Amino acid sequence: MSIEPARRVRRSPEAARANILSAAEGLLIDRGPQALKLVDVAKAAGVSHATVLHHFGSIDGVQAALAEAMIRQLVAQILEAERPDDPQLQLESVGQVLFDTFESPRGARLAAWLELTGEARRLTVVRSAVEEVISGPMAQRGIEARSATDLVLVAVSLAMGVGLIGRSLAELVGRPPEATRDAAQTFLKAGFTAMAGGEGPGRG
Repeated sequence: MSIEPARRVRRSPEAARANILSAAEGLLIDRGPQALKLVDVAKAAGVSHATVLHHFGSIDGVQAALAEAMIRQLVAQILEAERPDDPQLQLESVGQVLFDTFESPRGARLAAWLELTGEARRLTVVRSAVEEVISGPMAQRGIEARSATDLVLVAVSLAMGVGLIGRSLAELVGRPPEATRDAAQTFLKAGFTAMAGGEGPGRG
């Protein structure tokens, strides 16, 4: 697929970064993280190679910035899904957001690529993102911070696994492609209910 260069215009630093990330995200979805190259990002964004380096330092910096943007968007969507009057609907909404994010073309593949290249250490936004989630919806349900953090860790790990190999794995064992996601969401629902003091595994 050929990439037509965008017309170069003068932008603020924030707008320049956003433009570069938008171009990089398009390439990421089209080609995957392995094929993301600085020269192609610059061409798609309509900027020079040096401009991309100035704002991000390297292609790894671009990928890390894409992941941080994805995390911030995920947190915002989770907080928007807050339903204090209907905890069951809230849980279903949050699960939908989480699994949809990591089943998207950029989600799990980008996160896995960052981990494999050692660039996941750049994602300092993760700590604040987790704290924001556990101090919001989970705190309202009376879930202790440590338990809430554990649940978030498991939830994200499951969603990443489902996004990376869930559909293929289900088909390999003769199940419908959505079976892995359904099983993971059922597991998380039971864990959340147990931590919130309801009926969980082994209770009743």
